[in-house]
Order: sequence, then C-alpha cells, then structure tokens
Amino acid sequence: MYILKLLRTLFLGPRITERKTQFLGKDVEFESAGQELKQMIGSLYGGRSLRIRAVDGGSTNAEEIELTALGNAYYDIERFGLSFVASPRHADMLFVTGPVTRNLERAVRSTYEAAPQPCIVVAVGDGACTGGIWKDSYAVVGAVEHVIPVHLKIPGDPPSPTDILVALMSILKKNS
Repeated sequence: MYILKLLRTLFLGPRITERKTQFLGKDVEFESAGQELKQMIGSLYGGRSLRIRAVDGGSTNAEEIELTALGNAYYDIERFGLSFVASPRHADMLFVTGPVTRNLERAVRSTYEAAPQPCIVVAVGDGACTGGIWKDSYAVVGAVEHVIPVHLKIPGDPPSPTDILVALMSILKKNS
C-alpha cells in the first residue's frame, strides 16, 4: 500500500522541475548579448573559444558564485564561445575578483605574468574595482589596478551574470 502511494506521488504528483518554456527566454538581454558576443568571438578568435582564467585576489566569494553561475545550465556561456580554463597559460582573459590582499598579491601578479600577452584583465566586483569596504585595511593592497593593469571594470556587489556578459561584449567591441 505504501509503495503504491509513493509511486503515485512520484509519477503522477506535482512537477518539481519547470517546463522548458517557462525558463527559456527569461533574460532577453543575456540571450541577445550572448549571440552578439558569439559572432564577435568567432571573428576575433578565428572560430575558437575565448578562454578565461578566474583569479581570486581575496574576495568574499560572491563574485565567484556569479562566475560559476555563468557555466550552469541556465546561462551556459560555452554556447556563446566562452570557456573557463584552469591554467593562465591558456587564457586570453583574466577575471580578478576581490581586493588584492597582501597574501595574494604575488599570486595575482604571477598569474598575470604567466598568461600569454596580450591578455585582457577584467576586475569583477566592487572589491576588485575600488578595494571595496576593505580598501583602508592593513591587510589589503587595494584594487586590482594597483598590482596589474586593468582593461575593464565590472562594478557590483556582486555583478550579475548578465552584467558580466554585457561588459565582456563592450571590451571586445573596443578591441575589434
């Protein structure tokens, strides 16, 4: 009896997942920016993907969560020709999050030096752009631009995946 009730609930009960039509197309700005970005990456990089290396300079991990969201099934930036790589030696672009702490200053600098040049550096979040609420701390060097050259700043605490994608499109337009 219990098994029948359980099976009825599992197979005939309410749906836990949303229908595809409910969640696709929610973020029209993201989709349009992504398609335009895909065309730009195709023309700039000859059909290969734009490779991104994320570097944590000492953040609160809010920005990393948003960068991770870019790769999930909802945003799926790989379909637009963007991919995250594990080594700075394979990266075309560096995303640096958080204010640079004194402990991580050398790591941020060596990651930048290991990346092939020209490498686009993007400061993601308020901490990376200005130093955030930690800018006057003895343990913090400051914004990323105090350690390595920055080409683009994406403000926000944290910036949304859509903000990140739209900002990427703007920097690639400048470089094209």
